[in-house]
Amino acid sequence: MIEILQPTDLPRARAAGALVADILQAMRSRSGVGVNLLDIDRWTKEMITAAGGTSCYVDYAPSFGRGPFGHYICTSVNDAVLHGRPHDYVLADGDLLSLDLAVSLDGLVADSAISFVVGEKTPPGSAEMIAATERALSAGIAAVRPGARIGDLSHAIGSVLTEAGYPINTDFGGHGVGSTMHQDPHVPNTGRPGRGYRLRPGLLLALEPWVMADTADLVTADDGWTLRSATGCLTAHSEHTVAVTEDGVEILTLPREARG
Repeated sequence: MIEILQPTDLPRARAAGALVADILQAMRSRSGVGVNLLDIDRWTKEMITAAGGTSCYVDYAPSFGRGPFGHYICTSVNDAVLHGRPHDYVLADGDLLSLDLAVSLDGLVADSAISFVVGEKTPPGSAEMIAATERALSAGIAAVRPGARIGDLSHAIGSVLTEAGYPINTDFGGHGVGSTMHQDPHVPNTGRPGRGYRLRPGLLLALEPWVMADTADLVTADDGWTLRSATGCLTAHSEHTVAVTEDGVEILTLPREARG
């Protein structure tokens, strides 16, 4: 299903995006050395509940996961890149942590992800890899406008990642959002310009470039959810929810200090 919102829906989409961004930034500030991933999950639940939102993850049970996810935020550490299921793990100095969050507020969903290094140590290549996903995300967003095609966005994202030297996996990528978390169209992280669905005002998209340092192959962890790099290499993930507008694009999940 591809859902097109009405202009009157945009304030609700903005509110959902602001909530997701605020929670992610709060969790980033709390994610220090010695913090347990289960505490991050608990704090996320508290913020969602206090805002009157609904988790998109707790009861989520797609074909690629083992039963309901059962938690409120994805916490992917080091070689884990997607769907990191919170567990009893204490963050260490130099851990590369990716946080991915989707929340429904007043009937609309926003989805965003950030990656950062915990503590003072910086693993070799980690800063460059995180920056590459952020540049790719910016390039994809810059390609969003009415009349553009999904392939234009995918090509913009993939060009940055390829130039930076990272293999690209197309099993998972960006997607439409709206009244539910995962909708069509699928937005692969590489593609050919001029191909695919033509963007229309009112479409919400979650764009999410993610990479693994030296492989495009994933393995599923024993928890049935967490996706890890097949070689054990470091990974990174960046994501924003954007709205296609009459004039171009609006980023809905910007941190508070970047919002107008």
